[in-house]
Amino acid sequence: MLKIGFIGGGKMAQALAKGFISAGLTKGEMVVASCLPSDESSIKEFETMNSKVIFSNAEVVNLSEVLLLAVKPQVVRQVLPEVKQSLEREKKLLLSIAMGVSLKTLERNLPEGNPVMRVMPNIPVVVGHGATVFVRGSHADEYHTKITKELFSAVGLCEEVPESMINPITALAGSGPAYVYMMIEAMADGAVKMGLPRDLAYRLASQTVLGAGAMVKETNIHPGELKDAVSSPAGSTIAAIHMLEKNGFRGAMIDAIEAATIRCKEFSPFSDKD
Repeated sequence: MLKIGFIGGGKMAQALAKGFISAGLTKGEMVVASCLPSDESSIKEFETMNSKVIFSNAEVVNLSEVLLLAVKPQVVRQVLPEVKQSLEREKKLLLSIAMGVSLKTLERNLPEGNPVMRVMPNIPVVVGHGATVFVRGSHADEYHTKITKELFSAVGLCEEVPESMINPITALAGSGPAYVYMMIEAMADGAVKMGLPRDLAYRLASQTVLGAGAMVKETNIHPGELKDAVSSPAGSTIAAIHMLEKNGFRGAMIDAIEAATIRCKEFSPFSDKD
């Protein structure tokens, strides 16, 4: 049972807190979060979990064993000095989910030797099906790695990666849900065009995506092989695949992930000297 502190109490922090509590890794009363006084919805969500909400980042550090930096990247610059001051008294594992903030930047702005992990979860952690990767900081050991894996495995898949992979992973898994939402919407639109009621079309499209993803993950069979298995000679599936290929479906997806990766490389709320 860990005392977990969230510096920032937005949607991702709320989802992670619920996941950690559900997995038995902490209790609601052992979670503390800093929220803006004006953010009534976030305050209410944490209070519903029996968690403590305070308006001091330094106090969150003092009350916690493990910290999650869950503020917007642009706010990290003003938050880190408060965190650093409290961590001077006692070093604690800090898990940062702030996009674009490198380990080097985090370690440079925290007390020497403080363990840090850079973590990138995606939005399906909200329903316990997230895809999370983490990068170990230079002062993080096996114990810190174990804690990180246990926490984020509670809300989906969790993998350790080198920091050089963070940008393409953000483009794939971080932005990926948006691509899938668009595909579900388009599949449903097509079904509606052909006569299905919209609510049924959305249910079937979303379940189809969920099932297909589970088959790839759980069978470990190449997705091309699974695709071939449902493509009968002269059947409806191969006719649809032909149309997707004709309209550049694969190329568009590859281009999308390339564009998102490039944008991730361009984005940073800190300069190299910060």
